[in-house]
Amino acid sequence: MLYYLFTWLNNNYHLAGAGLFQYITFRAAMAIVLSLVIATVYGKRLINFLRHHQIGETVRDLGLAGEQQKKGTPTMGGIIILLAIIIPTLLFADLDKVYVRLMLLCTVWLGAIGFLDDYLKLKARKKAQEKGEKYLKKDSDGLAGVSKIIGQIGLGIIIGATLYFNSSVTVEREIIKSGAPTLEQGERVAKDSNIITRNIDGVERSFVKVKTPITTIPFVKNHEFNYSKLISWIGDGADQYTWIIYILIVTFIVTAVSNGANITDGLDGLAAGVSAIIGAAIGVFVYVSGNYKFADYLNIMYIPNLAELSVFIGAFVGACIGFLWYNAYPAQVFMGDTGSLALGGIIASLAIIVRKELLIPIFCGVFLIELLSVMIQVSYFKYTKRKYGEGRRVFLMSPLHHHYQKKGFHESKIAVRFWILTILCVMLSILTLKMR
Repeated sequence: MLYYLFTWLNNNYHLAGAGLFQYITFRAAMAIVLSLVIATVYGKRLINFLRHHQIGETVRDLGLAGEQQKKGTPTMGGIIILLAIIIPTLLFADLDKVYVRLMLLCTVWLGAIGFLDDYLKLKARKKAQEKGEKYLKKDSDGLAGVSKIIGQIGLGIIIGATLYFNSSVTVEREIIKSGAPTLEQGERVAKDSNIITRNIDGVERSFVKVKTPITTIPFVKNHEFNYSKLISWIGDGADQYTWIIYILIVTFIVTAVSNGANITDGLDGLAAGVSAIIGAAIGVFVYVSGNYKFADYLNIMYIPNLAELSVFIGAFVGACIGFLWYNAYPAQVFMGDTGSLALGGIIASLAIIVRKELLIPIFCGVFLIELLSVMIQVSYFKYTKRKYGEGRRVFLMSPLHHHYQKKGFHESKIAVRFWILTILCVMLSILTLKMR
């Protein structure tokens, strides 16, 4: 909103300083600052509100060190993160860009699902307190797992369909000397696309916008992969059904990463810190892919209109860091599903938009191992119970961070080491820009 106001003032009255809002770097920096202010200053007021209304965490006895001290700690703190992302984005971003609108929808959608889940848990806990603790386990499950999955699938379908069909979602292809762009299978020139001429290093080069379901393959020289190739074996004309496989893949990624972040949120500062680091890494991808000079230098695809997402990512990183002010050990507030589901969905959606979804197993390595640890533990327990009549475990407890707690590591040490591991993962993913 401020973006439109200052653009109008600059164009009509040439107001001093109003031109700064034309620079994405300035608006991204302002988004970071404002998100930090919202999360730290107004976050404290929200924590006091949650504590006053007894919106606290109920802790199950899992035999973990320090777990009883967490009892009563305010939860649903993910509202702080959501507000710290949404408000700066609305103020400083160009809301006409499809990518910005899509990310705002993702934030609100998953935030609402998580909020509903936390609210139902809170309602069940209060009901249990009135009836007695024997009703606690029965009534405190919150939103049914199937309902959450349906909500995540719905968002995945919307994101996939928008990215595939929306006319503003394009990449650029260079036009060769014969006068035609270098198109591959499943690619088509976007509607109303004009030839764009740029002077790069003293050479006049021409480009055209192309609609294409394409992504980046890490560590491969010819590093682009077209989703049309997945069904090319069907025969001629099969590429017209690429949208089906594309939407299915997008939906799977959004659901998996969202649940991975949700599972990771089990220690003070763990999910927020990991998400902030991943968000900063995606910010690098967005910046270089949204700037045609950097994209040409790195030999990566240039994605028009992508740079505007820098404002959203700035707010996202600032919100996560600001939330850590109160969520770091010993936590004064927990994000709950309100925050964790949204964080994972945002990261997945950003990765898909910037065409780096195949890098998710690398820069989301912590989310992946946390999710796999639960799947391995449950599968092995069921298998051994069926085979030997007694369930056995691979880990002392899952998710993986609880395994290390059982081994005697302090939770702050586990969180920091997972942050360090995430830094190594994101550095490796950034190196893929040149390692091919």
